[in-house]
Amino acid sequence: MRTASQITAFLLLLLSLPPATGSEPLTYARPELLAEPNALLEHQQQDGWIVLDARDREDYDAAHVPGALWVDHDHWSDGFNELTAADWSKIIGNLGINEYSVVVVYDDNWSRHSARIWWILRYWGVEEVKLLNGGWYQWQAEAWPTSTHASEPTPVSFTALPRAELFAARDQVLQALAGQAWQIVDARSEEEHCGIDQGEHRHGGAIPGAVNLEWRSVVDQETYRYLPADQLQALFDQAGIDLDRPSATHCASGGRAAVMVFAMELMGSDDVRNYYKGWTEWGNRDDTPIVVPPLKEG
Repeated sequence: MRTASQITAFLLLLLSLPPATGSEPLTYARPELLAEPNALLEHQQQDGWIVLDARDREDYDAAHVPGALWVDHDHWSDGFNELTAADWSKIIGNLGINEYSVVVVYDDNWSRHSARIWWILRYWGVEEVKLLNGGWYQWQAEAWPTSTHASEPTPVSFTALPRAELFAARDQVLQALAGQAWQIVDARSEEEHCGIDQGEHRHGGAIPGAVNLEWRSVVDQETYRYLPADQLQALFDQAGIDLDRPSATHCASGGRAAVMVFAMELMGSDDVRNYYKGWTEWGNRDDTPIVVPPLKEG
């Protein structure tokens, strides 16, 4: 029989051992990409965080996060393919944003609009951009204060410099396919990926070798918050997405792909590009390879 001192020594030994593998809950690799509502209020007041509302203008006018500035998502969406770096320098600088600003973006659309704004800001050189976890829906659900006052930003000087490592062009995707250099992640619906929902595109189907994970699956459909880390990891594993592999995401026009970029970076990916023109370009050409995958069983 063990003595009391032996039992005590054994218990102390157990307490000193590291936790068993898998006993710690999985956490986001980059939690700083998300801003919780309470943290937003605190840092907005103390540290001057800039808040951008990417919803429709009438919704912004009806009520918004106090101090939030409205951004025209549609203008940003179309303008990415049309406007110059000088144009973006003015657009971003006129919001009071420079390369050192901390910016938080939100919407009411599972972060589809806010993720696009997030990605464009980072592409043009704003380093610290976050998404409000749960967006406008969660802000209202938790009864945080709102305002109808349209704030006016103080313009600052900003020089937009593109970060080429965040962007994928068609020719780059073609080269990547030839050398299997990038993992291609299709953030569209399964129906689009399998050519059933062709939409306005000349061709339906998928980029050869692309893995499909619909963008909305990474967000909780009731709370609009990003799924917990363990659930995101399970989703990526089930879809066959390797978070350590250089990747390019796409949808039809960059927005849904930006949600996937965000989710992958949240979980630790450090080399993810957005093929911004996506299927709007790829599916309307006759010189790009296309496959038509079968629908998943069940």
